[in-house]
Amino acid sequence: MKFASWLAILAAATILSLQGCAPVVVGAGVGAGVMIAEDRRSSGIMLEDQVIERQVSKLISQAYEDQVRVSVTSYNRVVLLVGQAPSEESKKEIGLMALGTENVRTVQNEIAIAGASSFVSRSSDALLTSKVKSRLLNNDDVGANHVKVVTNNDTVYLMGLVTRAEADAATRTAATTSGVQRVVKVFEYLD
Repeated sequence: MKFASWLAILAAATILSLQGCAPVVVGAGVGAGVMIAEDRRSSGIMLEDQVIERQVSKLISQAYEDQVRVSVTSYNRVVLLVGQAPSEESKKEIGLMALGTENVRTVQNEIAIAGASSFVSRSSDALLTSKVKSRLLNNDDVGANHVKVVTNNDTVYLMGLVTRAEADAATRTAATTSGVQRVVKVFEYLD
């Protein structure tokens, strides 16, 4: 594939991955209010999730510097860890760091024992996340703002506070998206 093609894919992935931020960038007052109103978490929990992500990321960075590549996502104080670590011991230690962080209820540790993923792999994952999010926007059976999508190594992780019917709809949507190899549900059920 030519460099220009890769550049176009990267630009599209970046733009699409930022689509969730558009209301904040365009009009923080109205856009953010709509996003908060549609989110089933309280504004306090949403803030806690942001703090948890920063704290866990900082702990990992301080302990491992460039030895690991781990992404931290918190949704309703449930932490999802994805990425790569050099050993089972480091994977477990990172999980314990996350679990020991204030306000964390539970941790789903999906870190792979492997070398760091390539830029191309991470770009592909960003594009895949955007494709799944876009398809969720067009799915009347689940509110796109009720599902958080995280992709790592062609595996899509779905998080959120949803009904079982919404979880099934979101899972079907993700699983039938071109390029998705596996779907992992990290949902909390309302029913």
